[in-house]
Amino acid sequence: MWQLLAAACWVLLLGPLYGFHKKGKVTNPEANMNISQIIAYWGYPYEEYDVVTKDEYVLRTYRIPHGRRCLRNASRPVVYLQHGLVASASNWVCNPPNSSLAFLLADNGYDVWMGNSRGNTWSRKHLKFSTKSPEFWAFSLDEMAKYDLPDTINFIVEKTGQERLYYVGHSQGTTIAFIAFSTNPELAKRIKIFFALAPVTTVKYTRSPMRKLTNLSRAAVKVLFGDKMFSPHTFVDQFIATNVCNRKLFHHICSNFLFSFCGFDPKNLNMSRLDVYLAQSPAGTSVQNMLHWAQAVNSGLFQAYDWGNPYQNMIHFHQLTPPLYNVTKMEVPTAVWSGGEDRVADLRDIENLLPKITRLIYYKFIPYYNHVDFFLGQDAPQEIYQDLIRMMEESFN
Repeated sequence: MWQLLAAACWVLLLGPLYGFHKKGKVTNPEANMNISQIIAYWGYPYEEYDVVTKDEYVLRTYRIPHGRRCLRNASRPVVYLQHGLVASASNWVCNPPNSSLAFLLADNGYDVWMGNSRGNTWSRKHLKFSTKSPEFWAFSLDEMAKYDLPDTINFIVEKTGQERLYYVGHSQGTTIAFIAFSTNPELAKRIKIFFALAPVTTVKYTRSPMRKLTNLSRAAVKVLFGDKMFSPHTFVDQFIATNVCNRKLFHHICSNFLFSFCGFDPKNLNMSRLDVYLAQSPAGTSVQNMLHWAQAVNSGLFQAYDWGNPYQNMIHFHQLTPPLYNVTKMEVPTAVWSGGEDRVADLRDIENLLPKITRLIYYKFIPYYNHVDFFLGQDAPQEIYQDLIRMMEESFN
């Protein structure tokens, strides 16, 4: 990040003098759009909904009801897409229609819905709490699995009239699904197939920078980051995305910043769209959620958030220690894709997960894939999406 900030300052101060404000600068229009505007920009219909969870968070949810050349049909099969950590629904529409999963699904006859986890850019509202209050940010992936996911899916079922749907999750989007589908059997019955891209349950072997949080005490983390929001998208982030990373001169630095978190695969990233990718990221989460992930790295366990003392754990779980999540209890048909250059979902963690998936119907290992290739990779349509759509089609033919 410091390299990017230095580059931004260099452009700002020296750019006009040397003409860098014009040289090699190409800004994609989507870099300055919100999610609905991006969908509309490519000629697709869209709908926006606010899903209110049982604990009163307001989650912005997007729908692409049909493709550009399709007419609305109430019987279209429903697909729900759930993003990963500090990300948003923009992940599914940040490439052109021929390589963005949401657009490809819509053009193949699906009713596409995209969720946003509480606390990200598009889901930062609550019926009672202000975002300035610690109470708003007192959540982690436990609450996303207990409230966000079932309440959003139930909303979609009620809106579409379809009792069952397909679920696609990436990274943390798979984590909350594994929790929800293994602890909520009624919700699990609503899922036809669970497509898990770069799945994450345990992170014992993760090589991502979040491992550095494990070197700090909980108190130290809160001193550094506070007790509210973690990694929101800021004005500086937007400036860097649209004034630095849109220049060929800085493509290497900007892409390396992305790769340092996710793993390296430079040949599979469309460098001309770096401004779009970085203009929507990071989208933020809670400090408590990051503490939960740090806990998972330290323990090597797939476990609920430890509230810090037995008394608080008793209040939340009716036991002295946080419960373990048991993936073997999930009975949803599941297809998995993993990558060999993935710094977050390490192959060793994946290998520990696979035998626990009782209804594993498909698994593909892509040796050169990093953590974001699953939605940004230029060859994702060939490596992942065509098989994903084929499995959907086979399930209802």
